[in-house]
Amino acid sequence: MPKIIFIGDVVAEPGRRTLSTLLPKLREQHEPDFVVVNGENAAGGMGITPATADEIFALGVDAITLGNHTYRHREVYGYLDSGKPIVRCANQHDSNPGKGFVVVENGNLRLGVINLIGQFGLDNNGNPYDRADAIIREIGNDADLLLVDFHAELTSEKVAMGWHLDGRVTAIVGTHTHIPTADARVLPGGTAYCTDVGMTGSRAGVIGVVKEAIITKLRTGMPQRFDSATGDEHLMGVVVEADREGRATAVTQLIEPLE
Repeated sequence: MPKIIFIGDVVAEPGRRTLSTLLPKLREQHEPDFVVVNGENAAGGMGITPATADEIFALGVDAITLGNHTYRHREVYGYLDSGKPIVRCANQHDSNPGKGFVVVENGNLRLGVINLIGQFGLDNNGNPYDRADAIIREIGNDADLLLVDFHAELTSEKVAMGWHLDGRVTAIVGTHTHIPTADARVLPGGTAYCTDVGMTGSRAGVIGVVKEAIITKLRTGMPQRFDSATGDEHLMGVVVEADREGRATAVTQLIEPLE
């Protein structure tokens, strides 16, 4: 039966190192048909560059999803339109570089990957619910499985999207907050759901950033340099199992330490 590994926000060099070290073991253990990675924080903790994207793809990753820091590095703009299986949030403005979904193949199995961003606490973005509906109609029968990465701040907005898409996609996984939630389950319509899968990087700081800088920022309100934390690195994500009709049958959370 089809199986997908989705890995949450890879944060800077510690996250990329953790991904490259642990992914081979996870492939051997779970034998996934597809691996999808959120690379939204892969370059220095904010955004992605062509070099860091290529580093992730070189690990055999099938698709990269992004988020609110997509356009942090201007050198990635052309890369987003290069035909690589990297997707920005579909409900960002249509004139922005990149595309909001991609279909990747493994043999005769096809996976549609859709990226959406929330409306609250982030930049001004379009309606993700209507955009999801439109993309699902556009993909139609061109994919056997559908995976949605919903990059959003509010847990309630993610839960609502889960119910909105239940029975129409194989899985909807939440990213952005970097904190894994203990609610992975298969919804009644056959959609695997998790409010946030967590991050891949250091737990020794605050969501991947050196803790002293965040504490000082919160205590004083003064600007700080946000360097990436190191130590206690973990890979976080989910494994989704599905049937041949594209309905999820199981979802298992991954919280793997870098030993």
